[in-house]
Amino acid sequence: MSQIKRKEVRRRIHKRIRRKVAGTADRPRLAVHYSNQHIYAQVIDDTAGRTLASASTLDKSVETSASNVVCATSVGKLIAERAKEANVSAVVFDRGGHLYHGKIKALAEAAREAGLQF
Repeated sequence: MSQIKRKEVRRRIHKRIRRKVAGTADRPRLAVHYSNQHIYAQVIDDTAGRTLASASTLDKSVETSASNVVCATSVGKLIAERAKEANVSAVVFDRGGHLYHGKIKALAEAAREAGLQF
């Protein structure tokens, strides 16, 4: 499958997910994205159009800046800590059209262990 085709399939899946998943003030959306080099996570209130917390492998507090399962785990813990600081305890999970496997699963499980509910 070509690179363009794969991106188009992921975008179509993400669009389908976003029809059902929306963040509110009570339960904001935890959106996850990754590239070949970095992993990004944001807690978003869609009704207000605001990002409440964010974390990525670009942050200084993350040990290494790679796009692998170990880094995804540390980003998951960091986003949970920052969400707690923003008084967020429950979120809805938006996997961004990616499969719930590998990096996405590691980030979600680390955020759950750190106290986020979804």
